[in-house]
Amino acid sequence: MQNQSSAAGIGLFLLIELAVIALVVAGLWKLFEKAGRPGWAALIPIYNTIVMQDIVGREAWKIVLLLIPFVNIYFAITLYVSFAKAYGKRGIGNYLAIIFLNIIFIPLWGFSEEVRYEGPVEGPGNLAPAPSY
Repeated sequence: MQNQSSAAGIGLFLLIELAVIALVVAGLWKLFEKAGRPGWAALIPIYNTIVMQDIVGREAWKIVLLLIPFVNIYFAITLYVSFAKAYGKRGIGNYLAIIFLNIIFIPLWGFSEEVRYEGPVEGPGNLAPAPSY
């Protein structure tokens, strides 16, 4: 009897986990489409990070930074912050939400009609003009 209830609990947990993953991928799919990128890119693990970098205006080669210990943490945090800014979500609350609660906020922003893609926030085209003296 003990083994059956354990197996049922594990099965239920895996089913819930699969549903959460599907919801996050669907939200990321919608966010990619809002940015004019193919939604199916959310399904491919490394390519979706490259697409996220393209959305925020970073060069694709910076994905190599994910392979360096401790640098990858900084890289992931700044990528999520820039991703939030690209969709008009500014402020420390939004940044902390996307960093720590991304399984909630990616679907929330993806399926929200109010969240719109504003454009890349990094790269040479997005630097403030130099002051003229």
